Amino acid sequence: MSLLDIKHEVKNKFAKSNPRFLESMFGSTEVTPLWIADMDFKVAEPITKELARLVERGIYSYEFIEKDVFKAIKDWNFRRNQLDLNTKAFLQVPGVLTGISLLVRELSKEGEGVVVQTPVYHQFFKVIKSAKREVVENPLKIIEGKYTIDFEDLELKFKNENVKLMILCNPHNPVGRVWTKEEMTKLIELANQYDVTIISDEIHSDIIFSPSKFTSIVSLDTLNKHVAVIGSPAKTFGMHSISNGYLYISNEEIHKQLKDVITGMYLDHGNALSAYATIAAYTQGEDWLNELLAYLQKTNNWIEDFVEKELPEVKLFKPEGTYQIWLDFSSLNLSEDALNHLVVDKANLALTPGNWFGDNHSSFMRLNTASTLSTIQEAFTKLKEAIKCGVDVKGLDNKSQGSCCSC
Repeated sequence: MSLLDIKHEVKNKFAKSNPRFLESMFGSTEVTPLWIADMDFKVAEPITKELARLVERGIYSYEFIEKDVFKAIKDWNFRRNQLDLNTKAFLQVPGVLTGISLLVRELSKEGEGVVVQTPVYHQFFKVIKSAKREVVENPLKIIEGKYTIDFEDLELKFKNENVKLMILCNPHNPVGRVWTKEEMTKLIELANQYDVTIISDEIHSDIIFSPSKFTSIVSLDTLNKHVAVIGSPAKTFGMHSISNGYLYISNEEIHKQLKDVITGMYLDHGNALSAYATIAAYTQGEDWLNELLAYLQKTNNWIEDFVEKELPEVKLFKPEGTYQIWLDFSSLNLSEDALNHLVVDKANLALTPGNWFGDNHSSFMRLNTASTLSTIQEAFTKLKEAIKCGVDVKGLDNKSQGSCCSC
């Protein structure tokens, strides 16, 4: 089985390419869907075989094998990240966002502040606001073409905004930063100084491009104060619809507090299909992941070269991790509507709008690279042609004004 076997046969059932979703989100079904952070690749063969084994068995009795899952995650992280985890510190939840939501509600009170670093994964805002907590933004800074943490602003927010929690995204979605050990150390020192607990979303931690190195908060948390969302195979292995989430909580008091809630609501049962698929992924999926990373790196290299040579109007932030590309269209000086017209109507692309990730990002868009290189090449070629044709600020193409462009 090749990594490049695309899921054509049922693609219209997936959210990313579902015509109903595309029409409601982008006003068109005639677009290449590169918006949701999902993969177009079939999962590793051992995962499929394990699921087939369970289906063939034809019996779906109670099975409680979470300890085997935790061991698989522990062994994987030791091999990949030299991270020595304690299986007793894990808690299973139905999904990553469920885990983050529970942590926000259990470790803070209504009206208290939760820091996020914008631009950032848009569901964090919903998690915070639905719990009646206050979103406190610590905007990332762009220095010499690279996003960095504004530690001066962060300290002010910790000090003055009634902040109890911070949701860290590492690697960061959408800007693709993998926070360095030095950055992580400084962040933890500040959080400890102001008694802020960090919830570290590390779901993309296996999608890292050389020479970047992933540093889990667990490896630096000497006080056992902070929490990691770690071990979900969703992003690593393309198991978005069949994966659980896993919290790693070293602090015994916090662990007991969350465990009481999770078990009391029967959120830790999971199901055998997800459990066995997760074990198969972490014990037999390493070769597949290495192939994926090599392919994604090849795609990134092509994109960087193409943008530099053919799309000087677009600024690219080189990804250190994740399979997302964060694009800055601000040099085109287009309104939000005009930019959407350019990308959707002229280039026929469905990209994630920048304003999903926080205010003041309407000139940005996120593009998912986890597709075939030919699909990515076609997308950027269409984008180049659309920009060459030009779009005025009202969203009207120059073709209507006598242009000979073919787009």
